[in-house]
Amino acid sequence: MRFYVSTAFLDIKEVVEVAKAADDLGYEGMGIPDHVINLETLETPYPYTKDGSRRWEAFTHWPDPWVMIGAIALATSRLKFVTTVYLPAMRDPYSAAKAIGTAACLAEGRLELGIGVGWCEEEFTLMGQRFDRRGKRTDEMLELMRALWQPGWTEFDGEFYTTPRLEMEPTPPHIPIYVGGLSNVALRRAARNDGWIGDLITTEQAIASVDRIRALRAESGLGMDDFTVITPLTDAFTPEHYARAEAAGIDGIITMPWMFYSGPTASLSEKIDGMKRFRKDLGLDA
Repeated sequence: MRFYVSTAFLDIKEVVEVAKAADDLGYEGMGIPDHVINLETLETPYPYTKDGSRRWEAFTHWPDPWVMIGAIALATSRLKFVTTVYLPAMRDPYSAAKAIGTAACLAEGRLELGIGVGWCEEEFTLMGQRFDRRGKRTDEMLELMRALWQPGWTEFDGEFYTTPRLEMEPTPPHIPIYVGGLSNVALRRAARNDGWIGDLITTEQAIASVDRIRALRAESGLGMDDFTVITPLTDAFTPEHYARAEAAGIDGIITMPWMFYSGPTASLSEKIDGMKRFRKDLGLDA
């Protein structure tokens, strides 16, 4: 099992030190969320809690993922970086492709692009992007960005984007694309790409989603050997829990190890100590 340390809710001043510790301790990577702004009031209910309230307090830090990845890529040597998740349809495809590609170059192939279609209509509106048909636009953006990341000249003629003959440099290393989301539409989109990123769910829910993706890929003649599954799990704490998840096809766990020991108010030193204790308690350093 591979473990990713989430940077969600971290103070930006802690991120580089947490990343360096994760790199030294043998964690697989960092899970990096994406929000541009946090509106005081919303008409759109937050879809991942029962009462529609957001999981974070006002004035929580949400650093730009590509700026942050560029910084921590240069401070680490082997750590991977996965966005959990980035919303392409909230941007234009060219500036998104440029930022992602630049970060991938700085990370020297250690970037994994996790994407979603988004849930907050007000944030889309503020960013000047349409909320409707965002799923279709996301699919087309992924196709266009993959073309832009190839060497040489690119032309593209889609339903939403028409690209004259152009080139975008530097050409990044291969960027695998993982799709986040729990809906059937999200699982179908994930099955067409390189991986799936879950949310805060139980092991049973995660296994059910993996089984659904496996069936969807089989319909297209695809297997799971080259497909990656990464998710947080709300009910996994012991080596036996993680072994069960791995046997069911879950490759990576997104976690905040300090939460098991010091809770959400942990200091930086307590966070790093929690990261050490987590690996020791799971026997990962044996």
